[in-house]
Amino acid sequence: MRSWPALDVGNLRTPDLVQAALSDYAVAAIDEGSTDTWRVFFQTATERDRAATALHMQCPELSIAPTDVPDEDWAARSQASLHAVQVGDIVVAPPWDVPAAGARPRLVIVIKPSMGFGTGHHATTRLCLAALQALDIDDRTVLDVGTGSGVLALAAARLGARDVVGLDDDPDAIASAQENLELNGQPDITLQVADVRTEDLVPADVVLANLTGGFLETTAPRLRQLMAPGARLILSGLTADEEPQVVTAFGSLRVERRAQEDEWMCVTLVGDS
Repeated sequence: MRSWPALDVGNLRTPDLVQAALSDYAVAAIDEGSTDTWRVFFQTATERDRAATALHMQCPELSIAPTDVPDEDWAARSQASLHAVQVGDIVVAPPWDVPAAGARPRLVIVIKPSMGFGTGHHATTRLCLAALQALDIDDRTVLDVGTGSGVLALAAARLGARDVVGLDDDPDAIASAQENLELNGQPDITLQVADVRTEDLVPADVVLANLTGGFLETTAPRLRQLMAPGARLILSGLTADEEPQVVTAFGSLRVERRAQEDEWMCVTLVGDS
């Protein structure tokens, strides 16, 4: 039986900051067992050990203990309690909590929860869904960088985008996104396993990048290249503390819209037409 490398993280005084610190590592899932203790699962033992070292340095008050957990469908059990989430006119629902036909809002996206990929329950996903709905993307082209579960790419397609590309450097993420495309009738979305820093891509009218603050800052020149004239760039995954330096990295692009949920930010940037 496979075992999953994990960290038991206790004494959680600032869970949001811990979650932000973990975003740079290959986290498979987080089991929030109580208000002050988490069990964090990783794809590999190497990533677990790297994350443990970083957490010790960034959050010295934490108690951190490595462990290996037998695979007994823990992911399915921990995700079974997830319910549908509504953001504006969009509902993101697991297959077991799809709204009844008579009670449905305009747009329903079915996402099967999987290890490490978005289900709509994280603040940054909700912020991006709201930012998308604040734009008129009918007949626009959209590039979703770091597509994960494909939820934002699916939302863009449902909102009327004519050409949507979902990009991720993790093959497991693309496999998850493909499964979700099939659950939603396979709208016209192209999925690619690729690194945004090196892949030859066509600029888009709307670029989505729900990543991390550090990655957004270092890839800012590349993300700007992917914007067609007059394009919008939706950024999330950054914290309020990171926002000034991240926005500065994008040079002359101006902030058209900004929103915050807890410590998480989402900004929409626009350049000259």
